[in-house]
Amino acid sequence: MRPTLQAVAEAVGVSRSTVSNAYSRPDQLSAALRERILDAARQLGYPGPNPTARSLRRGFVGSIGVLFTSQLSYAFTDPFAVRFLAGVGGAAERHGTSMLLVPLPPAQTDARRAVENAAVDGFCVYCAADEEWALDVIRERGLPFVTTAAREDAGPDDRFVGIDERAAAHRIAAHVAGLGHRRVALLADAVLPDASTGPVTLAGADEVWHPTTRDRLAGFADAFAEVGVDWGKLTLVSAAGNSRVAGVAAVAGLFDMPAPPTAVLAGSDVLALGVLDALAQRPGNTNPPVSVTGFDDIPEAATAGLTTVRQPAEEKGRIAAELLLDPPTDPAAGHVLLPTALIVRSSTGPVPRS
Repeated sequence: MRPTLQAVAEAVGVSRSTVSNAYSRPDQLSAALRERILDAARQLGYPGPNPTARSLRRGFVGSIGVLFTSQLSYAFTDPFAVRFLAGVGGAAERHGTSMLLVPLPPAQTDARRAVENAAVDGFCVYCAADEEWALDVIRERGLPFVTTAAREDAGPDDRFVGIDERAAAHRIAAHVAGLGHRRVALLADAVLPDASTGPVTLAGADEVWHPTTRDRLAGFADAFAEVGVDWGKLTLVSAAGNSRVAGVAAVAGLFDMPAPPTAVLAGSDVLALGVLDALAQRPGNTNPPVSVTGFDDIPEAATAGLTTVRQPAEEKGRIAAELLLDPPTDPAAGHVLLPTALIVRSSTGPVPRS
């Protein structure tokens, strides 16, 4: 059997609390007594008090959770997620705490268990899709949370840091519309929970599953509606994930249509880079110039000459963690909207003349 704290206490002839103090409050013991206790523990093979149980007793864990609905590997491979987590990690370091990544499994039963069992002092909810149930579980645990998007039903004490997704998307779409483009495809992931790859049909952007995707598509649609192109005339394309490979697969066949789009507006830079990859892979010069836009302004966007929306990823993560670890006394200061900027590069140009 694994040696216990009680076994160490009996071997030294002291109380359990004295052994516990040798690990957690050494200033309460003489140096000689503490060394006797630690020496006995080593001989018995006792590793020390269980850190989880000790955290529960003192009322805090010393870790914040980052909750997101993607696979764990996404946190290390998606360029925007990497920068966001760098911001969270930097703030956590300054506060002397750690960070726990909590991806949510597809099955809600398993996902709920993940939120219930995470040993953290609070949560940063990063780009979660159907997040309300998760927030309910966090509230049931009595833990604080910060979301990375403004929520319509947010209470006065809820904290969030994000951008005006719809307004930023409108701005880049208005740029494309101003170049004369009217045959346009909108590319996004998380359109529906089980959407197929390629063109899909929805009655409107309000039917989109993921709130961030919904707001960006709505902003695109707003701009084109202003120039007489309603939702039904836009081609909505679904990607199976937020990656370059998914972007390539989503637009397969799109430019072979009888009237192919002259512009593709993607909901993220990595999807837009996938569109550029797909165009580059076409044989010869069989396709007309196509304007492509992204969203986020990851480092690869500049290299590719991608027109995009810039948002401060690392600052977003830093502020999210700061709101969690050092909440402001004024609730209004817990609602933070960050600035965005339209970055125009060579991937967009005037609509080609037929």
